Amino acid sequence: MIFVVCGPGGVGKGTLVKRVLDLVGEIDLSRSWTTRSPRQGEDPGAYVFVGREDFEAKVRAGGFLEWTEFPGTGHLYGTPRPEAGLGEFRDLLLEIELDGARQVRRDHPDAVVILVIAPSISVQEERLRGRGDDEQSVARRLAVGRDEERLGRELADHVVVNDDLERAAGELAGIIETYRKRMETT
Repeated sequence: MIFVVCGPGGVGKGTLVKRVLDLVGEIDLSRSWTTRSPRQGEDPGAYVFVGREDFEAKVRAGGFLEWTEFPGTGHLYGTPRPEAGLGEFRDLLLEIELDGARQVRRDHPDAVVILVIAPSISVQEERLRGRGDDEQSVARRLAVGRDEERLGRELADHVVVNDDLERAAGELAGIIETYRKRMETT
């Protein structure tokens, strides 16, 4: 199964997904590619950081499940297709933006889409600043985030409010386990 965790910037998708990986077994996390530079203090393993030329070559080769250009930044993000034989009997967890979630849903209608949102815009803004985004980036992310949340609610099978990490991680892990049990009975 493919589980897609999406949501606006600053809602805590990465932190939440990292915690869920500790709670849920037999699932592979896809590591996205991006053309942006690493943020100060960011885990260097959070993304595969590449130049635009390398990214575009992979697009031409059909190497992504989904990819998008983030509005206003020119940065490209994409989820590589799993390599043959890897994760063959495991589920796949994607942590991606809304545009990518739409592409995955289009090509894999049985994918489970989970929208993560912050408990408030002020919390989202605080999280964006806390990860080192500059004021212009924070304003842009918040503006885009309002539309992403509205559209995400239309696309998503589930919405998880990331108000408390342990509670939200438990809810997300429960969603994954529920779908797995359904698959076992069919």
